Amino acid sequence: MFAKSTKPIITAVAVTLVLLATPTSANAGFEDLSTARAATAGFHQVDGANAAGYGILVRDLAGITCIDSPGVGVMGIHYANGLALGDAVLDPAKPEALVYQPLPNGKLRLVAAEYIVFQGAWLQAGNTSGPTLFGQPLKLVPMGNRYGLPPFYEIHAWIWQHNPSGMFKDWNPSGSCAK
Repeated sequence: MFAKSTKPIITAVAVTLVLLATPTSANAGFEDLSTARAATAGFHQVDGANAAGYGILVRDLAGITCIDSPGVGVMGIHYANGLALGDAVLDPAKPEALVYQPLPNGKLRLVAAEYIVFQGAWLQAGNTSGPTLFGQPLKLVPMGNRYGLPPFYEIHAWIWQHNPSGMFKDWNPSGSCAK
């Protein structure tokens, strides 16, 4: 009798454990996001980012450093790591760029990490489909982009500022380029 009454409970517990261990779109990449936060936690001060190799201040073709799109949102000021750019590696612990937004006091606030891989390098590495990270496909930015770069894949991860449009969207309507 005891074994008969516990069997449904044991089955329910086993099913629950399997469901919790199975990745879903809701929790896909959660561990990678934790890795990204831990890896970038020391870069809240730009000096720390500079010391780690994030020193290339990204400008678009118009010379704009704080990238925004009025009525859509803001990305911010990108500091790229020249050693991380150009390869076909996407590592949550090593973003190719860090994204900052200016504060009223003139300092910068770390808001996101950006992961970038050039399409040519990705294909030369033998990849036959587009890259994914955090359980998300990276967006292809084609030739003729505002940076004058060859085609590249990218994804923003808003790990240090809430983005009401979504964690992995390019533009954040709650950000600002205003000082």
